[in-house]
Amino acid sequence: MTTDAQTLHEQLCEARAELSHRRITTLFDTDPGRAERYQCQSNGLVVDFSKHLIDDHVWQLLIELASAQALPAAFAGLVVGQSVNTSECRPALHTLLRGTAAEQHPENTAAVRNALTRMKTLVTRIHGGADTGWTDQAFTDVVNLGIGGSDLGPRFICDALKTPEAPLRAHFVANVDPEDLDHTLAALDPTRTLFVVCSKSFTTEETLSNAHRARAWLQAAGAPPHSLGQHFVAVTTQVTQAQQWGIPAERCLPTWDWVGGRYSLWSATGLTIPLALGWSAFEKLLGGAKNLDQHTLESPTADNLPMMMALLEFWQTRYLNANTHAVLPYAQRLQHLTDFLQQLTMESNGKRVSTTGEPLRSDSAPVLWGSTGTNGQHSYYQLLHQGTRSFSADIILPLISGSGDLPARRSLAAHALAQSRALMVGRSPDEAREIGALRGFNERECRQLEIPGNHSHSLILMEAVTPECLGALIAAYEHKTYFLAVLLGINAFDQWGVELGKEIAAAIQPFLETGATAPTTDPATLDPATRQAAIAWRKANVK
Repeated sequence: MTTDAQTLHEQLCEARAELSHRRITTLFDTDPGRAERYQCQSNGLVVDFSKHLIDDHVWQLLIELASAQALPAAFAGLVVGQSVNTSECRPALHTLLRGTAAEQHPENTAAVRNALTRMKTLVTRIHGGADTGWTDQAFTDVVNLGIGGSDLGPRFICDALKTPEAPLRAHFVANVDPEDLDHTLAALDPTRTLFVVCSKSFTTEETLSNAHRARAWLQAAGAPPHSLGQHFVAVTTQVTQAQQWGIPAERCLPTWDWVGGRYSLWSATGLTIPLALGWSAFEKLLGGAKNLDQHTLESPTADNLPMMMALLEFWQTRYLNANTHAVLPYAQRLQHLTDFLQQLTMESNGKRVSTTGEPLRSDSAPVLWGSTGTNGQHSYYQLLHQGTRSFSADIILPLISGSGDLPARRSLAAHALAQSRALMVGRSPDEAREIGALRGFNERECRQLEIPGNHSHSLILMEAVTPECLGALIAAYEHKTYFLAVLLGINAFDQWGVELGKEIAAAIQPFLETGATAPTTDPATLDPATRQAAIAWRKANVK
């Protein structure tokens, strides 16, 4: 931490002590104009952070912190291709996938444009019926086989933007549990089903397992061996392996090591998006993200939407002890947003040491969770309002999220705005006693009706659920995640913690298959409890 950053840290600690006994409602009383000042706007998004426990002093300190930690320079470095993934000595050029700073990366830009051209050609041929299945019938359904970043982003976008007139019906299978694939395929016609196999290494266990079973499903339906490749597209860096598996080279689209999976929906990894929604929707998605990139590059900190989101989260987690962050979208079309953001934020920033290997002095990323708003109201909002946990939240309200029944949409908006206000105002002891008296409660029982309120949160308004707005929204969370990593001094682009479980699973597989175990000197040796559970599984499944 620089001297300036250390000084700001001390000042933020002092400001926290001063604000700790204040209420957000009183901050509005003394500064009614904060709602107009405490917001950022860009590309159809408005982030209103006036309901955070901050005042102008904290706001200014956070802006100064952005300068002391060189956030603008850090983002510019990411865009131009500096090696921001320090442990793997790689850039993270997901912004290039949508054309940002294309002129600074001529070789990679050519590769991206070539891939987009190939994607568009393939999508056009499939939609036009030029590419068909083995019976020469046009495809009606596409099944995306991928996991993590090869699943969550495309799944979210396809569900958010689907229409009855969609060119193809999109389905997503990620889990290695055979129930996932079996349930999906049960309602599909093998002769008219296309599979997109997304695996950078073409060795991902879950994806390849499902791909093998999908191929067997086609064969069982009568697909001749020489025609199986017509039903598959691969997205991979390992074209040779995909060809050996049976997918023609012209149906193998590239991905690159300089793009992490959770940042890759803008590439061929997102092929299912234009297959399901049309090429125009995919282009608009890229355009919305590119516009947000430009906003992030050009805007001063106070107006910089993702930078302010990151600074607020840093304030919440580092100084106000919020260790969870709820994302609460009030639109059914955004039902998969939280799933996508969980990987983006927690796989990126779930770290315990800095880029130099020093233990962190505070928590890194908060646990991100949530679901569609009114569903959550009947589930966990009770904990939000009266529980003891400290949290921050984003309430997301699209102003237009469909063309359905207006009174129902009005009710949805009322609930979103009501919950935002309720998180702030709560219910005072006096109000609780007044309500309790009507119910015949005694003084002690009235306390059950108290609701503390004073919960910091952002209200994010979207113009509409459109490709452009969704592109901007995702890019905003991508950049917020990176800015938070810079503030924490961690690497947002590696995920070594994911690998350990894979390694142990590989060691357990032989025992589940044959009962053979590693020698006692082998680090893969099963502990007694795991061995006992593995024996129980074998007894239940191996006859």
